Amino acid sequence: MVLTTPFHERLAPLNQTQLWSHWSGYLSAVKYQMADKFEYFAVRNSAGLIDTSPLYKYRFGGRDAAKFLGGVLARDIGSCRDGQAQYTLWLDERGYVVEDGVVIKFAADDFILTSAEPNLAYFQKLVGYDNVEITDVSAEYASLAMQGPKSRQILESLDPQISGLGFFHHGPAKIGNVPVHVSRTGYTGDLGYELWVGTDGAIEMWDTLQEACAGRGVLPVGQSALLMTRIEAGLVLIGVDFHSSRFAFNDEQCSTPIELGFGWMFRELAKSPRRFIGRAAVERELADKTSRWKMVGLTIDWRDWDRHYGDAGLIPPKDETPVVYEMMLYADDGARVGYTTSFMYSPMLQRHIAMARVRPDLAAVGSKVNLEVTINHRYHTVAAEVARPPLFNPPRKTA
Repeated sequence: MVLTTPFHERLAPLNQTQLWSHWSGYLSAVKYQMADKFEYFAVRNSAGLIDTSPLYKYRFGGRDAAKFLGGVLARDIGSCRDGQAQYTLWLDERGYVVEDGVVIKFAADDFILTSAEPNLAYFQKLVGYDNVEITDVSAEYASLAMQGPKSRQILESLDPQISGLGFFHHGPAKIGNVPVHVSRTGYTGDLGYELWVGTDGAIEMWDTLQEACAGRGVLPVGQSALLMTRIEAGLVLIGVDFHSSRFAFNDEQCSTPIELGFGWMFRELAKSPRRFIGRAAVERELADKTSRWKMVGLTIDWRDWDRHYGDAGLIPPKDETPVVYEMMLYADDGARVGYTTSFMYSPMLQRHIAMARVRPDLAAVGSKVNLEVTINHRYHTVAAEVARPPLFNPPRKTA
């Protein structure tokens, strides 16, 4: 049975395309407008509303909740204070990434962890003798991301205390008469917030929010535009930029956090006695420098791109639709040195960009590689340069 989110009653009439995809069993709009760039530019210039209700939400409670999460999550949950949120990963014993998500800390014995895929049984099997209770609260809460430069201005007009939330902080608020919880998080790389509300109050919250958004250029945003923004922001996507080690057929399909660019999570590892699943493998990889790849950003040389297509008698394409299959990368001598995982033409940056894996010796900013493209049924290589993600990183995101 296909499910609908608590906001579907309001969102369905706004979907001009009637294009829907499935997200964790729920209907999720591909795009509401005939051109998804309208939605994309709403996020970058005003604000976009993204229904993220299909996210899995797990509550961890009990005396040993913090201890349990400290032993399961790769990033140190001990550094997360009450009222903060934290992007994190969990690994298997060999140091490969199982999945990623955001953990929200309310108190030492109260956390909510979100994830894109179901993980309840996985976490429950790890409980052992810990005094911790894990509850799937996914259906109890609707969630709506409001992302873009006008998001703070609009939300603080409804509840002034929202304006004081720092990056990756959260707190209670009210939208009209509806109690909500607001976190300054999101998946667009822009200034943004996520609103968490009990399912019974979702429609009333939506109506109040819509009144505040009137005349400001705010649009509902579907999956297509969301995936455009996340590539610019350098945010990895499970099933595209990495795969869960739980379902991988071989090691080639697995990724370590170091290979995904998350080495910064382990800067204090040597000073911490904390034991977590995969720690020994992470330490070996760091000590022995055995990473196979390094996730980087790429910018494509637009002159070389245009030249190849021009020489073929074609208009150089500038298509913002994300390409989420691998495109090979080569050195000047023809040796394969990596591959892209996500590729697109960025409307904001006005150039082709990519998230890519390259050999560690080519991961330094400014390193040169060549991107393989197919033009008139023949392979061509276009010059590209390694850049530090995120490629779009406005100061307002964290200000």
